Amino acid sequence: MLLAIQPVRSLLLSIFMLMAGSGFLATLISLRLNRAGSGTMTIGIVATAYFGGLIIGSLRAGGIVRRVGHIRAFAAFVALLSASTLSYALWTQPLFWMLLRLIDGICVAGVFVCLESWLNDRTEPQMRGSVLAAYMVALYSGQAIGQLLLGASGSLPAIPFQLASILISLAIIPLCLTRSAAPAPVEASAFSIRSLLAASPLGAWGALATGMMLGAFYGLAAVHVRRLGLDLSQTARFMLIVILGGVALQWPLGRLSDRHDRRQVIVGSFTAAALVSLALSLIGGGPLLMGLGALFGGLSFALYPLCVAHCNDRLLETERVAASGRLVLIYSVGAALGPLIGAGFMTVAGTGGLFLFIALSAGLAMMVGLWRQQACAPVPGKYQQDFQIVPRTTPMASLLDPNVSDDETAAG
Repeated sequence: MLLAIQPVRSLLLSIFMLMAGSGFLATLISLRLNRAGSGTMTIGIVATAYFGGLIIGSLRAGGIVRRVGHIRAFAAFVALLSASTLSYALWTQPLFWMLLRLIDGICVAGVFVCLESWLNDRTEPQMRGSVLAAYMVALYSGQAIGQLLLGASGSLPAIPFQLASILISLAIIPLCLTRSAAPAPVEASAFSIRSLLAASPLGAWGALATGMMLGAFYGLAAVHVRRLGLDLSQTARFMLIVILGGVALQWPLGRLSDRHDRRQVIVGSFTAAALVSLALSLIGGGPLLMGLGALFGGLSFALYPLCVAHCNDRLLETERVAASGRLVLIYSVGAALGPLIGAGFMTVAGTGGLFLFIALSAGLAMMVGLWRQQACAPVPGKYQQDFQIVPRTTPMASLLDPNVSDDETAAG
């Protein structure tokens, strides 16, 4: 493992610092808007702007990287992200913050396009699994630890934004000082959403539902628990527990799906996520909230890689990388819709409306899964690829999947 990550340690350090600085901004911004008296729909719209930026960035960042190269593009995206993070402290106005969140999303997408393509270029084929595991550790640990910065403000409200900007700015240093040569820019291959829906309806609809669930959660969960009476440190602990819970169950559920009809595991996970979300919509604070939060994270974070694995079971090997781009786009569209619809549910049904919406999204995906089980036969076990945990960032991350062929990796 240590030998595998030695050539990419500077990239992993950049990822960790970037996520530590930017990973808690969604929580912080939602809480600040709530404290300033903004309505739930306004908070949802600001959260949606970030995921809208991710969509734009995922579609456009590759062209920027191809024009100016990885290091210049990375430095530009990080510098703009750091500047926008500091700008939140200038003016607490929802429209202004919505614009900043749109910029944040574009920059984060661009950063991940640079980092993930660079990781792929620097990774030997036999080391992909180890590097992908290290990447996920850096990603989630940075995001989890970043939640602890929520309570750093004291009497100075600008401090969390300043700390976030410092960490984001420092993320430039390891990559810009690396002795590794930047990868050659590549053209991305195309794969239509219609083809993806034809090959794997459950995988595509499952990715959309997962995006709606997690987009609503990241945008509004902090507001939900604050309205239940949790203080700032308890809110940060809740978000931390959900993220850590999300890491814990991905591998067990994935291995289970390798041994059985993967659709059954997906349906069971969506069903369990719906039930846990329903329970979260009904309870107040206390230890039960934290325990259910960890279980919700474990189930919901596993759903996207399960859907990716199911799609890959039904695609040709040469189609998998291109299809991953469509899956990321579908997930991002769902994540953009989630905060808006979730905010509408909270406006109509009260605080518990957030997890009611998440439960409904999971329930609808479960029904699609049951329909697909009746409509077609399962993929025989010997033709199923091995489950692999994958991030919900950009298509470039799929090139680190050890199940992808060397030819497909070279083609980008």
